[in-house]
Order: sequence, then structure tokens, then C-alpha cells
Amino acid sequence: MPSPETIRSVLAKAEEWLTTRGVDAPRLSAQLLLAHALRKDRLALLLDADRPLAEAELAPFRDCVRRRGAGEPVAYILGSWEFYGLPMRVGPAVLVPRPETEGIVDAAREAFAPDAPLRFADLGTGSGCLAVALAAVFPAASGTAVDISPDALAVARANAADNGVAERVDFLEADFGRLDLPAESCDLVVSNPPYVTEAEYAELSPEVARFEPRGALVSGADGLDAARALLPRARRLLRPGGLLLVEIGWLQGEAARALTEAAGFSEVRVLRDLAGRQRIVKARG
Repeated sequence: MPSPETIRSVLAKAEEWLTTRGVDAPRLSAQLLLAHALRKDRLALLLDADRPLAEAELAPFRDCVRRRGAGEPVAYILGSWEFYGLPMRVGPAVLVPRPETEGIVDAAREAFAPDAPLRFADLGTGSGCLAVALAAVFPAASGTAVDISPDALAVARANAADNGVAERVDFLEADFGRLDLPAESCDLVVSNPPYVTEAEYAELSPEVARFEPRGALVSGADGLDAARALLPRARRLLRPGGLLLVEIGWLQGEAARALTEAAGFSEVRVLRDLAGRQRIVKARG
């Protein structure tokens, strides 16, 4: 009689198969998907590596691995992803939150006291990760999260409810380039707008290009069309001296700085991410 499969053996086989499919991070993918299928956290899974697995436990894992092998992002298979230590629902209507975007929350925390009763706007909110994280780290804050996609807003509303901040975040379906919120009503405007160029999009990994929403990624030939639409509206929204934080592509620093200055902002700086790449435009209204 053959020996039963164990957590260790199943992970090894899944990793090997995912490697042949050319997916990103095959070992981590296998671990996260098996933890999900067994309803365990990843550390507990690894500490119990020699535990035999029943066939009923393997069936949902095999389905997850098949989806991953087809290129579907792990976050979409799991249905959630962590952002700034908070669980965020994700799906095909929204981008998977990236660690680089957490730098916007870090920059806001450096600029405002924890108990500041600030008013913020998140333009192009997607999953709502920025708006939810800001409301979580500033318990006296309130804000408006804007997106043109009703499906994205449904995800964002769910994330606000899940993380206990729904009463302090309003959601507005609108094009942020035509936004009509009250002038000088915000202390902080944040955005992670589309900023991928057409040429960059053609070179993206298949699991991003095939599965994540193109409209949330691509922004014209130079990747700055969304910024051009966003900046005048953000300038109007901010109170005098208010703070702007906008994520950009890693080669867009100088062009984004020039656009931001031309829109009437002052103290314009380009912040770098943990990898040393240009990532966030910071400016004052």
C-alpha cells in the first residue's frame, strides 16, 4: 500500500509543477494555497510538514494549483491579500495591493499626528486599500474614496466594513478627472492612479496582463495621462498647505515632478520605495 501524501511531499510536487508552468514564486504560491485549502496559517503548515493528508483535503488544493498554473494571481485565488497589516478582499475588478503603495500611508503618518481629525480623498480607490488603511491608522479621520468602476467600489465598501471603518469613509462613483467635490475640503489627497505605459504593458508578466484590470494599470503612451487629469482636481480639493501623495512609475519622477509643479503645487518631492526606486510624488497645495 503506498504511503500517504504528506504536507511536505504535496508542497514539493506542487512547487515542481508550478515551476514548469513558469509562474512567479512557485514555492510561496504552493505554501499559501495549501494553507488556504487546509484553513491553516502558513507557519502552522510548515511546522506540521510530515502530517499525512486525506484525499478530501487534497481536492480543493489541486483546484487552486490548477488555477495558479494557468497564471491566476494567488491573491485572486485566496480572495484576499494583506495591505498595511489589514486584510483586503480582492478580485478581478481591482488590482492586487502592492507593498510599494504602503509608502503612501507611511508618508501620511509622518505628516500628520495620529489623532489628527483630518479629511482625505482617495482618487481611484480600487480595492479601497489606501482609504481603509488611512482610516485605520487615523481613527479621527474621515474621507471619500472615488472610483469610476462600480465593481471596484463594491470591493472597497466590503473592505471598509470588514476593517471597521465604513462609517468614516464615503464612496463615490465618478471619474476623478471630472470630480466635483467641494473646493478646499481636504487636508490630504492620495492616489495610486494608472501609470503603466503602453510599451510597459506589452512587457508585463502574463499573470498581471491577463488577469488584473487593464484600465487600472495603463495610462497612455507615457503613463501619465491619469496624473494630468488628477492633479488639477487634487489641487482644487486641497486646503492651503494640504498634502498630496501620488504613486508613480519608477522612471516617471522628473516628468511627474514637472506636471505637479505646473498644476500649482509647492514643495514637490519624489520619494523612493524600499528598493530605492522613484515611487511617490509628495507636494503641498
